[in-house]
Amino acid sequence: MSNTPRYLEPHQARKRPNTPFEELLGDSIERAYGNGITQLPELLAHLNLAGPPCPLTRGEWTEDSYKTLMARLGA
Repeated sequence: MSNTPRYLEPHQARKRPNTPFEELLGDSIERAYGNGITQLPELLAHLNLAGPPCPLTRGEWTEDSYKTLMARLGA
């Protein structure tokens, strides 16, 4: 255990390590934000172009699939 106060830990709410898919998704979202994309339609277009594919639709990201997956990952 680290001596860093818990509130300074960047992953304080994490209960398990990220899956490879979650790592890829996070990287892609970070790249989108780094390129100035901040609105959901543009983010979905980025994900559909750069990946990873949406596991709920087995491919295309939609507003519903994105919101559903984010709710599951955040639970």
